[in-house]
Amino acid sequence: MSEVTMDGETLHLHGYTDATNVKQVPTRNGFGEGLVEAGLKNKNVLAICADLVESTRMEAFKKACPEQYIEIGVAEQLLVAMAGGLASAGKIPWIASYAMFNPGRSWEQVRTIMALNETNVKIAGAHAGVSVGPDGATHQAVEDIAIMRVIPHMTVVVPCDAIQTKKATLALSEMVGPVYLRFAREKSAIVTTEKTPFEIGKAQTFREGTDVAIVACGILVYNALIAAEELAKDGISARVVNNHTVKPMDTAAIVAAAKDCGAIVTVEEHQIHAGMGSRVAEIVAANHPVPIEFIGVQDRFGQSGDPVELIEHYGMGTTAIVAAAKKAVARKG
Repeated sequence: MSEVTMDGETLHLHGYTDATNVKQVPTRNGFGEGLVEAGLKNKNVLAICADLVESTRMEAFKKACPEQYIEIGVAEQLLVAMAGGLASAGKIPWIASYAMFNPGRSWEQVRTIMALNETNVKIAGAHAGVSVGPDGATHQAVEDIAIMRVIPHMTVVVPCDAIQTKKATLALSEMVGPVYLRFAREKSAIVTTEKTPFEIGKAQTFREGTDVAIVACGILVYNALIAAEELAKDGISARVVNNHTVKPMDTAAIVAAAKDCGAIVTVEEHQIHAGMGSRVAEIVAANHPVPIEFIGVQDRFGQSGDPVELIEHYGMGTTAIVAAAKKAVARKG
């Protein structure tokens, strides 16, 4: 296990550099566990699903809190409308489907019913990114961060592993306001523990560094950590920032990374256009311009394939991050 200190608190990380021993758990499992805990704690927490109860991990909630569960069928736009009405009556509805369909298919309802009216609805966007694998382009949401972060009043969170997804689910259940929580289908590395602190809107430095900052979100935080280890072998000191809250983003952490390191690489399982990296660039441009390189999907649709192979194919693997970091450092002059 590795440890770093963040704001006086010890941040515990699993032995992530040993790929053969790192524990792998789908981030969606963390959502399911957190939802059950939130529902048992507060009877106003509801779960409403669009006929994907097992896939979205709402199944355990359905069994633990049957009177707080609603199945609406394949009707994502109605899903948002119903949740908005229930929220107006004091309930705390979590609505779930694949991210491609909610918020993808229901975006206008999300914008008007959820955000314009500031209703307390929480979207669980499951199966996001190309790591959905064989489901292919129609089910691989790689534009969802972009369409959600642009909506006023919307909070957007992309946790790094299953443990953090559980913590995010609990925290967002207690927060008042519209929320988008994005998570994946496939098993991914556990890099935090129950002791790792989590706070909405506060990025975490998982590794200190002075030459380049790798700012990542979601399951690719693990790849960023491995890349930092590889860079260290070449004498490059890389900071790794878990930028789990895309909106509102931790401006202070991003500016500090730019000032301390002088170069940034952003890493996300999403289009490079208008996603997490674009928001980082906006902050850096306004406060402390430095060279930036972007790791993500390069203006392409997804395709069917093995999740690990797709991450590599779309240039989001460790090798691509290392190359981007070296390029960013070289641009510092």
